[in-house]
Amino acid sequence: MTALPSVSYSITVRLEVPAGGSTVSKLTTAVEQAGGLVTALDVTASGHERLRIDVTCAAADTEHAGRLVEAMRAVPGVEIGRVSDRTFLMHLGGKISMEAKHPIRNRDDLSMIYTPGVARVCLAIAANPDDARRLTIKRNTVAVVTDGSAVLGLGNIGPKAALPVMEGKAALFKRFADIDAWPLCLDTQDTDEIIAVVKAIAPGFAGINLEDISAPRCFEIEARLREELDIPVFHDDQHGTAVVVLGALYNALRVVDKDISDVKIVLSGAGAAGTAILKLLIAAGVKDTCVADIGGVIHAERDGLSPELRWIAENTNAAQYSGDLKGALAGADVFIGVSAPNILTGADIATMAEKSIVFALANPTPEVDPTEAGEHAAVVATGRSDYPNQINNVLVFPGVFRGLLDAQSSKVSIEMELAAAKALAGVVTDDELNATYIVPSVFHPEVHKRVAHAVREAAGGKAPAAEHFPDDSPVL
Repeated sequence: MTALPSVSYSITVRLEVPAGGSTVSKLTTAVEQAGGLVTALDVTASGHERLRIDVTCAAADTEHAGRLVEAMRAVPGVEIGRVSDRTFLMHLGGKISMEAKHPIRNRDDLSMIYTPGVARVCLAIAANPDDARRLTIKRNTVAVVTDGSAVLGLGNIGPKAALPVMEGKAALFKRFADIDAWPLCLDTQDTDEIIAVVKAIAPGFAGINLEDISAPRCFEIEARLREELDIPVFHDDQHGTAVVVLGALYNALRVVDKDISDVKIVLSGAGAAGTAILKLLIAAGVKDTCVADIGGVIHAERDGLSPELRWIAENTNAAQYSGDLKGALAGADVFIGVSAPNILTGADIATMAEKSIVFALANPTPEVDPTEAGEHAAVVATGRSDYPNQINNVLVFPGVFRGLLDAQSSKVSIEMELAAAKALAGVVTDDELNATYIVPSVFHPEVHKRVAHAVREAAGGKAPAAEHFPDDSPVL
């Protein structure tokens, strides 16, 4: 699959050209002939002899961006100045900050916000610890916790390199659900140490979002923290992914007119995301599933099964098929991939049942080329933003936590996840639904409201006093 120019690899090149003539049009042509896309061209200074221009263009990757610069440099009369990577510019100094809710303008403000007035509030909480939710940031604050061991598709890059992702996650919490989230990147990958640290910092938060922690440690970390803490613990790589997949599947099945209890689903990937997807699918009524990993299809007689894989073997693959993924795919209604790139071809998808559904979610390169899959499947979804039907966790995790925090919930349940998936699916109306629109845009003004409402109701919480969602979200 050839990568297309993307804003993720957008650069701005400051250069000078002769005034007059055709140099500017030659610049645009040079970029386009090199496979780039000019998105903006701004004259920043002008003289009788020379123009200074900022050319912004999208490339396919970092190497391609360098080729675009050289293509512009080769245009006669062009002098290249500064080249700026727009993505890196956005990350300079970090992407989030802390703001005070009340101005400190004089001594009276200082005395109430800090000492001596703050002591009265401290004593009130000491006398009644439940008041911490009412009198501090705790009620609206989530910790985004990682050890940097499984960051995006980058692998074990460590806590410092994980920080930009966690900052981004915190920014999304604020933008879509008005939740104050803070990244905590831990310099340990020891299970017991991670659990101890999270327990120690928990008093300052109303929820814990575990992020990018590798399997199988993530299973134990989440399970023990859920048991030992009195606030909800949500591993987004597991449960956020599962909720979005189920919500999208509900709508894909509406498109092909099939019932969730009747379809055969083949799942590629038995890690954190795959296991969570499987468990939620079973809870939603799926009866016929089979799961493959790097060792082939998981079945009860396979040697060396871990406890997690043993559970999968006991709850899937009723026929005890022992072949490979491609063999399992024959006759299947649904393929869901959370595994590795380019492990299937269009010919493999052709062996599936009529009106099949393909969710190829490996990122950035899916398990099967989406264009090839689309020649045979009725509905195709990926994790990419440059194809229809992007399966993206940001569709649910802000709303899920908004609902949990508003309900003052102490846990996350499978019932809440099912409610969130149904709410997400319900945003797409019958009039809007089609094979290339099974999930709404993350900017749809109803997405996070409906997910939050469904989770809050499932948690038994009352409606909040005020909404936390922006009014200016465009419908895309």
